[in-house]
Amino acid sequence: MIGWALTFLVVALIAAVLGFGGIAGTAIEIAKIIFFVAIILFLISAVMGFMRRGTP
Repeated sequence: MIGWALTFLVVALIAAVLGFGGIAGTAIEIAKIIFFVAIILFLISAVMGFMRRGTP
């Protein structure tokens, strides 16, 4: 999922360099959303992993 965020970030940077402001803005917003979703899913996965372990 982080790969998708990086892909949209690269698309946004290329679009910004070429002067496509609307496309660059949209791609950056999508990259931010995907990045935060990935972080949230990682945190949920980490918490569930710690809960599944239990106490030794």
